[in-house]
Amino acid sequence: MNIVNSDLYEEQLKSILSSYFGDDMKAAKDFKLYLDTIIINIPTKVKKYKQSVYFDDENIKDIENQGFTIPFLIDDINNTYVILGIISNINHNS
Repeated sequence: MNIVNSDLYEEQLKSILSSYFGDDMKAAKDFKLYLDTIIINIPTKVKKYKQSVYFDDENIKDIENQGFTIPFLIDDINNTYVILGIISNINHNS
């Protein structure tokens, strides 16, 4: 299966990288590399992920990691995993 990032995921990731890491380019690159590794490994670990809490669809699963949730769609018709977005679980007001 192929893996495709949605435009929304790309926009949200850029926002997270600038918000959380600011000028610390190394930390931002390390975070992005780690996310990429998780995403690349979806096909081998898809059964471990639970149905998304954000969508009422069995084909949408959540990856929870480092204070973020990444929902993805299993699109069997197009033989693709679609990364739908990235949601911060970190409370900014604390």
